[in-house]
Amino acid sequence: MGQISKSDFYQLLQSRKSIRQFKTDDVPRDVLERIIHQAAMHAPSGKNRQNWRFFVVQGEKKNQYLKFSQKSWLGIKDVLQQRLKPSLYAFTERFFYTLGNAPVVIFAYSHNSADERYHTSIGSVYMAVQNLNLACQIEGLGCCTMGAPLEIKNEVDEFLGVTDLPEYKSGELELLCAVAIGYADHEPPKPSRQIENRITWLK
Repeated sequence: MGQISKSDFYQLLQSRKSIRQFKTDDVPRDVLERIIHQAAMHAPSGKNRQNWRFFVVQGEKKNQYLKFSQKSWLGIKDVLQQRLKPSLYAFTERFFYTLGNAPVVIFAYSHNSADERYHTSIGSVYMAVQNLNLACQIEGLGCCTMGAPLEIKNEVDEFLGVTDLPEYKSGELELLCAVAIGYADHEPPKPSRQIENRITWLK
């Protein structure tokens, strides 16, 4: 398997967790290029279409996005209020209003087409996003993958300028998630893994 040991590999997987509070330090461009080019883009994909599309948002553009993040919160807050303890709910709300000061947000899109099944196309992109998560971990970065932008995806599409692209106009480009990235400024506990009723063994 090369230079990484089995124990190191599983430790990497198990050490990954969602970070929602970041230092304001910028992430160097070469690090961002590594986690995208050398990790995300090396994921498997249906028919090797490599149909992921990434939009990297930083600086003032990222600051402008905060109003959209705040609006996306409105679509999920009631569900979270039922699921989370009051203190965690308040922390999560603050995250959506500030994105935890994350200096980078990467939006992941799927370029769907008639020559590949829909779920295979989007599954390929989510595998790339998981590679991105693990690359952040090995680079000393924290990240949080978010589905909340889908609550207002038409507005997000327009904000990013995606609506001007030919593949969007033809109905082939679809937002799947966003990933907030930066250097972690907290060390949250990792929720225990739920094993019961998750696996069925057949012989």
